[in-house]
Amino acid sequence: MSMIDLDPPGFQPPRPTAGDEGARRTVLYGAYTVFSVFQPVFSVSHRRAIGYHASLRARDEEARHVPSHEVFTQAARRGDLLELGRLAESLHLGNFNAFDSHDEWLFLSLHPAALMDTSYGDALLAGLKALGLPPQRVVLEVSEQAGGETTRFAEIIDALRKSGFLIALDGFGAKHSNIDRVWHLHPDIVTLDRCILAQASEHSHIERVLPGLVSMLHESGQLVLMGGLSTERDALIALECNVDFVQGAYFAGPSVDPVKPQATAGLMDALSAALRERVAAREHAQVARLAPYVKALEAASAQLSAGETVTHATAPLLALGETARCFLLDASGRQIGDNVLPPGRASQRAKRFRPLLHSEGASWERRPYFIAAVREPGQVQLTPPYLSINEAHLCVTASIAAQTASGLQVLCVDINWEVAAHRN
Repeated sequence: MSMIDLDPPGFQPPRPTAGDEGARRTVLYGAYTVFSVFQPVFSVSHRRAIGYHASLRARDEEARHVPSHEVFTQAARRGDLLELGRLAESLHLGNFNAFDSHDEWLFLSLHPAALMDTSYGDALLAGLKALGLPPQRVVLEVSEQAGGETTRFAEIIDALRKSGFLIALDGFGAKHSNIDRVWHLHPDIVTLDRCILAQASEHSHIERVLPGLVSMLHESGQLVLMGGLSTERDALIALECNVDFVQGAYFAGPSVDPVKPQATAGLMDALSAALRERVAAREHAQVARLAPYVKALEAASAQLSAGETVTHATAPLLALGETARCFLLDASGRQIGDNVLPPGRASQRAKRFRPLLHSEGASWERRPYFIAAVREPGQVQLTPPYLSINEAHLCVTASIAAQTASGLQVLCVDINWEVAAHRN
């Protein structure tokens, strides 16, 4: 028979009350002392803290750490949850105000139920006014999963924004995240869920697409924060993705005190230097990997200009291990003839995407490899890895524009990058 924690008959549970420890505010709740800690949020570009994320810690009468969720579980059972939550929020505001800072933001995580309370915004504004803090100093963090798709939820968020608060959409990328959510709520900041970082650390193809995700959010009008950074590798992934803000134990953990203004400037500089080395090493490896294809493409282009057929000119290029196909474009980007394929090297993937394999007459005028080639005739151009429409796998396209008897033409070669990357 399981034990059930019940208060004895006639027991009057303690009410949560405000307390203090010198200049710091606390909340007293029975045997517990609840207090604020603040983890800094750093701007990569500014190389300093631009805000603090507030969270709660608790200890018992013997100064032992107690998980704060246990305190709130007890409060919920006794009907004190709302009162304790409001005191905790006041606690964060007061302790943040005691930092004597002038520009930093306070990041507050909000429970969905609090947001749906019509009086919430007014109560928060009143608390800020009493402290002399403008609402522009407060970033309200809304869970990506909160509020469903209700119009009412979006209206509440919009009202808070119009009151001066900044809005952060927290946990983007978890479970059923949808970019429509960003477009619907128009947050000022989007915080990427930690699962994205974990997956990027384990899978190179996810790490490759992260910069595109961040770029899309930037183009949608949002600043991007990546949290949970605990190692140098985590931090380098964040910097290479071009996020705006970073947070995590690698930079600074939660504390009752603010960090010094230049606490991470040296660390940011060291990370930037490490990233430059990382990118340079990757580019050097890519140049070395692609050198045989560049040389063979230049030779094929010279033969094409001399009047050789595409099939004859590209034979050495097609003999290289990861060549997927060669193809020729006219001056308007239209493909001349079909793809020239390596003999006997049709993959199962290619067979599955057979409707896309025949490309005679296809228009590639908007592709970067065509645009770059006609802009600099005679110079080999290389794309970053991208998804090939021919077989739906990663490839790098090398291209070169040359004058032929038929006018300016662009010779291209697709290099199977998935295989090349796997082998390296």
